[in-house]
Amino acid sequence: MGSRVDPRLAAEVAGYGADTINKCFNCGNCTAVCSLSKDDTVFPRRMIRYLQLGLRDKLVEAPEPWLCYYCGTCSDTCPREAFPGELMMATRRWLTAQYDFTGLSRKLYLSKAWEIGLLAAGALLVLALFVVPGWLGIPFGFRDLPVAAREHVRVAIFANTEWVHIGDWVLAVVLGLLLWTNAFRMIYFVVRGEKGVRIPFTLWFTKFYQMVVHGLTQRRWLECDNDTRLKWLQHFLLVTGYGTMLLLVVLLLPIFQVDKAEFHWTSIPGYYATLMLLAVTLLAIRGRLEKKEPIHRFSHPTDWMFLILLLLTALSGIVVNIFRLMDLAWPTYIAYVVHLMIAVPMLIVEVPFGKWAHLIFRPVSKYIVAVLEAARERQTVRAGVPKPATV
Repeated sequence: MGSRVDPRLAAEVAGYGADTINKCFNCGNCTAVCSLSKDDTVFPRRMIRYLQLGLRDKLVEAPEPWLCYYCGTCSDTCPREAFPGELMMATRRWLTAQYDFTGLSRKLYLSKAWEIGLLAAGALLVLALFVVPGWLGIPFGFRDLPVAAREHVRVAIFANTEWVHIGDWVLAVVLGLLLWTNAFRMIYFVVRGEKGVRIPFTLWFTKFYQMVVHGLTQRRWLECDNDTRLKWLQHFLLVTGYGTMLLLVVLLLPIFQVDKAEFHWTSIPGYYATLMLLAVTLLAIRGRLEKKEPIHRFSHPTDWMFLILLLLTALSGIVVNIFRLMDLAWPTYIAYVVHLMIAVPMLIVEVPFGKWAHLIFRPVSKYIVAVLEAARERQTVRAGVPKPATV
């Protein structure tokens, strides 16, 4: 069965950053030099060809863009300076918008006004929780603070720990549902493109470890020929910072949110998470300003917004902790609200609809590929066709 051609596809994806598509003349150098391009998952050449020919369905059904870790070798060696690495990055943004059933990812990537507006709306919602009377029906925020909480830091009174904990769980569940709904849509699209492959149900279970391993380690990044070990380490440390903060806020908030001006042991992992967020974010900002490495040579507006929000989240968290330890009640409360006005909109907007979504899509793509490879191999064996030798 043939694929429908959409002549608007290249121009559409160009809106996500792929504006050098017409420079490519399909020499195949990018695929030849990529150490991750092998077996049935070859890129970037095939993806670029889909773009040029307008094969929309083929592109949306391809897992290959998520198997690219943007080491930059293909862009550095491209004879036409088509920057295939950036074309793959733009394709990932476009795919994120295709998986998203709400349509917000498309708005986020194509409109600065939408991104800023969504973040501002989230910030105003957080502010309203702390200033609008009667919102929760309990003492909360700046309303009716007892004298003891005005003279000395009492975070648990200002931001009722039980209610904040419930809010964290609600937010985690909503974001998880959005992310995994989009991930299942991704799986559906990719499997839809494998029309001749029958997938035994058991393979979805036996290959599940692939998603867990690659989700936790992103170890495939280490297979790149380019010197990516430092980049992998930075990314790994950043993810451990995310994970540590997620654990503290969602699961351990009743002991992590220290009430008074005192040191608590839970501050230690909190300091680690903050340090990782701050250090790696500053390194990434420096890289994008210097533009020496291929991965930092091109910056989409959403890339900058992501880094700025991460930086402000880390810095505002540090300020909250300093004011709390100094027992400065009102500065602590104000800094606490500002911190949430940055962190909560970032999570709501960037996790399911923006750059953070790749933390799910990358391991899911590896999982799908492993399932499909095993299914093809089973079919080949059952059909009695000799397995081709690996060169």
